[in-house]
Amino acid sequence: METRVQPAPFHLDRRELADRYRHNRERTARVFDLVRPEAFYENPIPLRHPFAFYAGHIPGFSFLTLNERGLGEAPVDPRLEKLFERGIDPGSIDEARRHERADWPAREAIDAFAGACDERVLAAIAGGAIDDARVPRLVRAQAVYAILEHEEMHDETLAYIVHRLPAGLKERVAQDYRDHAPPRNDLVEIAAGDATLGVEQDEIPFAWDNESGRHTVPVKRFAIARYPVTNADWLAFVAAGGPIPAFWIERDGDYRLRGMFEDLPMPGSWPVYVSHAQARAYASWAGMRLPTEAEYHRAAFSTREGGERAFPWGDEPPEHRHGNFDFQRYDPEPVDAHPGGASDWGVHDLTGNGWEWTSTVFAPFPNFEPSASYPQYSADFFDGKHYVMKGASPVTPATLIRRSFRNWFFEDYPFMFAKFRCAADR
Repeated sequence: METRVQPAPFHLDRRELADRYRHNRERTARVFDLVRPEAFYENPIPLRHPFAFYAGHIPGFSFLTLNERGLGEAPVDPRLEKLFERGIDPGSIDEARRHERADWPAREAIDAFAGACDERVLAAIAGGAIDDARVPRLVRAQAVYAILEHEEMHDETLAYIVHRLPAGLKERVAQDYRDHAPPRNDLVEIAAGDATLGVEQDEIPFAWDNESGRHTVPVKRFAIARYPVTNADWLAFVAAGGPIPAFWIERDGDYRLRGMFEDLPMPGSWPVYVSHAQARAYASWAGMRLPTEAEYHRAAFSTREGGERAFPWGDEPPEHRHGNFDFQRYDPEPVDAHPGGASDWGVHDLTGNGWEWTSTVFAPFPNFEPSASYPQYSADFFDGKHYVMKGASPVTPATLIRRSFRNWFFEDYPFMFAKFRCAADR
């Protein structure tokens, strides 16, 4: 039976929290700077709101969560707060059309609303009762951490929406593009053992409700691919009748990759980005399957000696040598570009370069309780139609990289920066 991890002392550092909030707002502004003014009301992914929504939603959510609902402060603008309160995750285009509107506020009004929200939020972080054990939303400054991570996740959402915007409607950022022959992708044998999933709320400064509930899961012996499936691998699948990914462009029988800022000759050594349904189809075609969430944990965080690590490479915090994440670039790199990020088993590219699909349906851990600061965050998606993803993408902030963090999406959603690798029974 697993030994209970001792609670981590909680220290409220208001300056650190304010600096992180400002850093998030600056990064969000940089992503918005990629969108030319004439595209501000565009929604290049019909299953998502236009850019204008996110300009108001991110600061509006921060104010609503911390100031209004946490601290009981008066509203900034009730009408705009209601308009920008929640995003959408429709299961079809027809469902998405029910959320369409033509009366989004002028950009100047949205910017003024955002500025007012930012001012009030920063004032609360500086001097408000943000750590109040008597208020569930404020225990261990939960509401502050929720708004910080909410914005960090939305910066990634913005980036993949910008990716679908036509090149003529966005500003270009210079990037280098490396490609070479893909590495040999053999299967790595992973011994049977336990995987620790989840975390207790008092072990780390903050965890979302779907992460809560540290528990061990026994995992049978299995094998997993050393590297994710590459574009070169997928080409063979296409030749056998497989689908063309949403990130590919076909022209006269030739395939190119839709990069963030330009169409590229197909980089064979980069991971292929596909939906969960497509990944599952490839694995079946290859005579294998997708790994479970627990198997991903075994391959990523366990050691040959029977211990576990905080990250695949060890216990030191994420750095650029460990993987392609934290907005180092907007596109993938070769799957073997970061050997310093390999796990103890020699499995590579587990963190960064694309979220990794698992076969695990997104569901609560035992004794699940909705987050007091954001009760809808997970519970609305426990519908049997979303699948767990682990790891990180090129545009996942480093602050979100932790062992317990879980991402999720519909099985047929094709626009996420999501890769996968195959697994097999042994």
